[in-house]
Amino acid sequence: MSKAVRFSRFGGPEVLVLEDVPTAEPGKGQVRLAVATAGVNPIDWKIRSGLFASGDAPAEPQGTGIDVAGTIDSLGPGVQGWRVGQPVFGKAATGAAATHTLADSAKLVAKPEWLAFPQAAALPVAAETAYRTLRLLGVRAGQTLLVHAVAGGVGLVAAQLARAWGANVVGTASPGRHAFLRELGVRPVSYGEGVEQRVREAVESVDAVLDASGRGVLGMSVELAGSPDRVITIADPDAAAHGVRFSGGGADEVAMSEVFAEVLPLLERGALRLPIEQTFPLERIADAHRLSEFGHLTGKIVLEVG
Repeated sequence: MSKAVRFSRFGGPEVLVLEDVPTAEPGKGQVRLAVATAGVNPIDWKIRSGLFASGDAPAEPQGTGIDVAGTIDSLGPGVQGWRVGQPVFGKAATGAAATHTLADSAKLVAKPEWLAFPQAAALPVAAETAYRTLRLLGVRAGQTLLVHAVAGGVGLVAAQLARAWGANVVGTASPGRHAFLRELGVRPVSYGEGVEQRVREAVESVDAVLDASGRGVLGMSVELAGSPDRVITIADPDAAAHGVRFSGGGADEVAMSEVFAEVLPLLERGALRLPIEQTFPLERIADAHRLSEFGHLTGKIVLEVG
């Protein structure tokens, strides 16, 4: 038997229950992981709350969590290039908040010895999303990128990737995070009323905008960038009303191997940092979700599992 956090109805963090479940066997192309750490992302509580559902309860209990780091303990049919006992990280297929989970082998990356498990679990969703959206925006050297919610996981990785590619970055964040952002080479501005004017005072022009906040900034972003084609949101469901592209992965998703061929060397030499805001034991996942919903984070939330 394994333990997994699941929910049988949509609602607040209190619907999450840690329970005994049969240990799943990996299917074709899958591996089973003994989970060491799991990341918490806004998408986790949005799914748990029923934001993407029709209102009915789930047909069956659902797991939670995408970001995972752990050790392979079983290989499914047809899996090549991996071995039992190998430390890996990536995206889980059946819920990362568990002692054991399944993952598609193509969505895993070998964990180097220098990368700790908590840091590894913080990376997959943030890094893939940041890399994907910057590529869709065509961010390149000499341009200026505006990132809304730049102090969150996706925002921080996107800002540092853009800087590594030679772009200038301005980002919205609360004042308490401005000093840290300046250390990363980001020009911070406070969000809220008057933010458009503060951005215009901070930079001469904006070439591209990544909205990771979902807080009604798309109209302003289009004005700053000059065209909806220069704006992408990962958080605002009103994207279409502004002619802006919403990128949630799916067909846009980039292979983990491509993402981390770019990200891991930057991490290893200290050119990219992704702080961990707080860690929680698996038993306190409801508290982790509450903190994620509250927002105002610097980096990521991580669950310690095994």
